[in-house]
Amino acid sequence: MDVIVKAITEPESLRSQCLITPVFTDGKLSKVARRLNKASGGVIQAMVKRGDISGKVADTLLLPAISGVKAERILLLGCGEGKKLAEADFRKLLTAGLKVASDSKLKDACLLIDELSVQGRDNAWAAGQVAIAGGSANYRYSETVSKPKPAATLKRVTVTSKADKQTKASANQGKAIATGMNVAKELGNLPGNICTPSYLAKQAKALGRKHKSLSVSVLEEKKMRELGMGSLLSVTAGTDQPAKLIVMEYKGAAKSQKPHALVGKGITFDSGGISLKPGAAMDEMKYDMCGAASVMGTMTAITELKLPINVVAVIAAAENLPAGNATKPGDVVTSMSGQTIEVLNTDAEGRLVLCDALTYVEKFKPQSVIDIATLTGACVVALGKHASGLYSNEDDFAEELLDAGKQIGDKAWHMPLWDEYQSQLNSNFADIANIGGPGGGSITAACFLSRFAKNMRWAHMDIAGTAWNSGGNKGATGRPVGLLTQYLINKSGK
Repeated sequence: MDVIVKAITEPESLRSQCLITPVFTDGKLSKVARRLNKASGGVIQAMVKRGDISGKVADTLLLPAISGVKAERILLLGCGEGKKLAEADFRKLLTAGLKVASDSKLKDACLLIDELSVQGRDNAWAAGQVAIAGGSANYRYSETVSKPKPAATLKRVTVTSKADKQTKASANQGKAIATGMNVAKELGNLPGNICTPSYLAKQAKALGRKHKSLSVSVLEEKKMRELGMGSLLSVTAGTDQPAKLIVMEYKGAAKSQKPHALVGKGITFDSGGISLKPGAAMDEMKYDMCGAASVMGTMTAITELKLPINVVAVIAAAENLPAGNATKPGDVVTSMSGQTIEVLNTDAEGRLVLCDALTYVEKFKPQSVIDIATLTGACVVALGKHASGLYSNEDDFAEELLDAGKQIGDKAWHMPLWDEYQSQLNSNFADIANIGGPGGGSITAACFLSRFAKNMRWAHMDIAGTAWNSGGNKGATGRPVGLLTQYLINKSGK
C-alpha cells in the first residue's frame, strides 16, 4: 500500500473514494469536519447530534453518499481530544479507520489528520505509523484456504501533512516495515508440513534473486557436521526433514564496514522431541520459527529501503520430532564452540540450534548481534503478549534496541542477565546443562546463550509472547520486524 503525503487546503474539492475525517470527544467537529459539514449542508453535524458517533477513540461512522463534496464517501473517525494523544490511542484510531476502508473494498482513501497531535511525536512519525497500520490492514492469509477472504483492495492512502523530505522518508520506511511484517506473518502462519527448513531456505534464495545487494547460501547437514555443529544437529536427529543453516548477506555499505548480525530460531515444528509437549495447543508450535520469520521480514524491509549498511542474517532451521534416533534426555552433545551440553530436556531445543548459529556468525566479526527466538514459556508468564523479553551483555546496546522499539511501537523490556543465574546451568556430566530449573526460566535460557556470545556485542530477544496471538484471533503478529528494522535504520543513519 502506497502512502502519499500531501498538504490539502480544500478537502471538499478532493476526489477520493473516502475522506477519513476526525471527530473529537462529545461530538465536537474538527476544523476539516466543520468545513465538510458546511459544504454538505449540515449533514455531519446532524449525524453527531442524533448520537450516531461520540468521538471517542476508534469510534467510526461511514457516510456512503454526501452531496456538496467531490469525495464518494466520508468516514467520521473518533479521535478523542485530538491533542497530545497517547501513541497507543493514535495507533488504535488509525487501525479502526483503515480497517473500515479496507473492509469497504476501497482502493484509495484520504486521512485528514493534520489537526491531530501525538505526545512527543511529529508528523513524520505519524506518516510512518499510517503506512504500518495500512499494510497490516491489508494482510490476508489464503495459502491453505479453499475459499479465502477477498484480497485487500486498499492500494493508496493520502495523508494530510506537510510534505517535507523527512515525512516522505518516514512513510516509505513504514511501508517497508509493513511489507516485512507481512512476510513474517505469512511464514509464521503457514503449517509445518509446508513451511519446512527446506521451504525457508527456498524463500531466502528467492529473496536473494530479487536483490543484487543480497547474497544467500545454505549450509546442509554434511557441512554442519564438518563444522562441529553437534548441538544444532542433535535437535534434528529425530526427523526426516534435513536441517538448514541459511546465511543471508546484505551489502549496502563499503566492504570495510563490519556488519550487524541477526540470528533467527527456525524450528518449523516443535513437538518437544522425546520430552513431548502436551497435545493441547501443540498446533501452535508451527510458530516456533517466528524468530526466523522476523529475520526474513527484516531482511525484506532493509533490501527494499536500500539501507547504507551491511547486515548478515543466519537462520538455524530444523524440526524437532521424537523418533528412535532422536536425542534423549541425559544425552551429551558437543557444540561448534567445543563446549559440551547435557540435554536434560529435549523441549529446550531452541537454545541448542541458536548456540551453534551464534558461534558461526562470530566469523563475520559483527558490530552487533541480535538473536531472536520464541524461546520460553517463562517469558510469556513474565511479560505476557505486550513486550518481548530483551537480554544483553551490554546495557547500552539494550537501550538502543529499547529505543528503536519505542520509536516504532514494538515494545521490549530489559530483563536481568546476572551471573547469579548462571549456576543453575551447572552439570555434573558436561560443561553446561540446557535447562536451569523452573525458576527464572527465560533468564537461564538467555544465560545459556550468553556463554556462546562472550566475544560479541550481543542481545537476545525472547518473543514467545509477542510473535503470535492465540484463540479466535490466532495468527502471527510480524513482531519484532518493526523493532529490528528501526534499529538498523538508526544504525545506518538514514
